[in-house]
Amino acid sequence: MPPPSDIAGVILAGGRGRRMGGVVKALLPLAGLSLLDHALERLGGQVSLIGISANDPGIVSARPILTDAHDDRRGPLAGLLAGMVWATAQGGINRIVSVPVDCPFLPRDLVAALSHTATAMGAQVVVAASGSVEHPTVALWDLTLIDALCAVVEAGTDLSVRRFYQRHAVAICAFGGQGIDPFFNINTPGDLARAEDACRMAKDLEAVVARDADEGHADRLGLANGK
Repeated sequence: MPPPSDIAGVILAGGRGRRMGGVVKALLPLAGLSLLDHALERLGGQVSLIGISANDPGIVSARPILTDAHDDRRGPLAGLLAGMVWATAQGGINRIVSVPVDCPFLPRDLVAALSHTATAMGAQVVVAASGSVEHPTVALWDLTLIDALCAVVEAGTDLSVRRFYQRHAVAICAFGGQGIDPFFNINTPGDLARAEDACRMAKDLEAVVARDADEGHADRLGLANGK
């Protein structure tokens, strides 16, 4: 099935990587590929276009690089806004799917599932969840939200992704199954080592109880059912 023509993907790669020692996480190697390459491979084929929200000049790609409008890096919402502005300019795009660059195990049916939920629920935002934990930066966003998002980013006083989408028509799309949490993200060297183990062994690792994933402080490695 061809990808939906009205949905573009935005990979959020603007983080500072503080817990990784300040490295550019998008360029970290995992199983022979950079984290950015993993994100592109997972999202490719699911959307019609992909842009990369990034502020580091070391990130180079054949895909469009979308920089924040503010030099003070206002977090994921600023990257999301850059993605919306870019997608709007493409023509024919009505929604974007955002994913963090440090989630190498994203579901291959992510976009289809989020889109189905949006249609069924009449939602402007659909947020992915696993093990009852919401993942605010893994979401489908209607471009009708661009003005509201711009106002929040310009104000710069409350940049919570969760609080932004809670003010709009939001639905949650749960992803289950066994194995590694599909939204496990790499925040520390230990996380990267465990992801390497997962890629090498291709089997379940020890479950770690999920924590709140808001504002980039996402889950540790765990099973998709959160046990």
